Amino acid sequence: MTELVDPFARRIQYLRVSVTDRCDFRCVYCMSETMQFLPKKELLTLEELDRLCSAFVRLGVRKLRITGGEPLVRRGIMSFFEGMTRHIDAGALDEITVTTNGSQLERFAPQLYAAGVRRINVSLDTLDEEKFARVTRWGRLPQVLRGLDAALAAGLKVKLNTVALKGFNEDEVEALLAFCAERGMDITFIEVMPMGDIGNEDRIGQYWSLRDLRARIAESLTLTDLRESTGGPARYARAEETGQKIGFITPLSHNFCEGCNRVRVTCTGQIYTCLGQEGSADLRAPLRGSESDAALEEAIHGAIALKPKGHDFDYSRQDVSGRVSRHMSHTGG
Repeated sequence: MTELVDPFARRIQYLRVSVTDRCDFRCVYCMSETMQFLPKKELLTLEELDRLCSAFVRLGVRKLRITGGEPLVRRGIMSFFEGMTRHIDAGALDEITVTTNGSQLERFAPQLYAAGVRRINVSLDTLDEEKFARVTRWGRLPQVLRGLDAALAAGLKVKLNTVALKGFNEDEVEALLAFCAERGMDITFIEVMPMGDIGNEDRIGQYWSLRDLRARIAESLTLTDLRESTGGPARYARAEETGQKIGFITPLSHNFCEGCNRVRVTCTGQIYTCLGQEGSADLRAPLRGSESDAALEEAIHGAIALKPKGHDFDYSRQDVSGRVSRHMSHTGG
């Protein structure tokens, strides 16, 4: 079967799959507090998720990231990870990774490692318990910190994902860097993206350019740019004083689309070939319409043939341009 190459000669080797739109937090930049979640019948079953991911692996995908919502709140999700291990054992898949809020890691970290997961990303925007409760609305920081300890003890390599929020965590950059350095963890900072209706929250007020954040870090640490990539959108630098790797994901201040090798599939089987565009295609119908995967693989190729050059996120005129209507929790973080 022909590998997946988009109209701009980018080979698609990285698939991000949301296994649920549900989450046990309600982060202010991701969800409204009163979310309406999807009925169960619309979600792909775990068996369907296995078939779909396996089809992508046959078509050349080498990296699989499982996201949500919060993926570890999906009932029975460990059976899916255990099934996917066969592709790593066969050499068809390089790695399976997870993006999580950390709330369930105390319970699941050893099982994830046993299922072949070696790296995870944990979303954490503050080390202040009161601020954490405010930004997540429902979250408890001690639970997440215990999860981080459990993940490290299980042998997982942990990277923090921190959304840069103006007026919220500007004063915590140094503390977050030190927290990670002490534990041998890397960290990636992310600019807030205009996705979904989040109620009364102010997108412009939240936005903090990572150009400014990086300049702030450079006042105390020597940053050396790295050429390496983990297949995602981050650009990395090494802090010479600590040896830690610091990533910067800059969809607003520095578009990263030219090297995009990834697509996202939602928990309902919609494929989005660009995070910042509304265009999608349905993979659930061909998945459920036949026991053969021929129609599914044809639909995947058709979607990749329409992958756009890039997104249109823009805050430069103090207005939110390029906004997309769906929430990040639906697309997959």
